[in-house]
Amino acid sequence: MRLALTEARAALETGDVPVGAVVLDAAGGVIGRGRNEREALQDPTGHAEMVAIRQAAVSLGDWHLTGCTLVVTLEPCVMCAGAILAARVPVVVFGAWDEKAGAAGSVYDVLRDRRLNHRAEVYAEVDADECGELLRAFFADPARRATR
Repeated sequence: MRLALTEARAALETGDVPVGAVVLDAAGGVIGRGRNEREALQDPTGHAEMVAIRQAAVSLGDWHLTGCTLVVTLEPCVMCAGAILAARVPVVVFGAWDEKAGAAGSVYDVLRDRRLNHRAEVYAEVDADECGELLRAFFADPARRATR
C-alpha cells in the first residue's frame, strides 16, 4: 500500500484526485504502477487502476494478469472493477471505501458477483485512515471541490 500511496500523492501534481495503484506479480514484484490521470490527460478512463493494469499487461506481454495482485488506495469503481475482472486479477487490496461509486462491496459488489465469469478475492481497509485522509484533504480544498 505504501507504493500505491506514493502514486496517489504524485497525482496531486496534476490536479488529479489522489488515487494510486500498483500491480504485483506472483513473486511480489511491481509490474504496473498508476495514478489518476483524468485531469492530466483529459481521459475519462484515466483511473489509477486502469493505468496500472495497462502497464502490467505490457510488462507481462499478456492481458491475463492471473497470479497478480492489484493494490489501490480507493475502492475500485464499476469501470475499474470490470477491467480487473477482464484482466483476470485474482486479488484486490484497497484502502478507503468509496461510498458513492465503489464496486468492491460498498455500493456494488462487482468483484465478487457470482453471476460473472471471474471473481476476485477482496481485502478492504488496508491503511484506510491514511488513504481516506489524503482524499478528504483533497476535497476539503474549496478550489478543488468546485471542479469535481
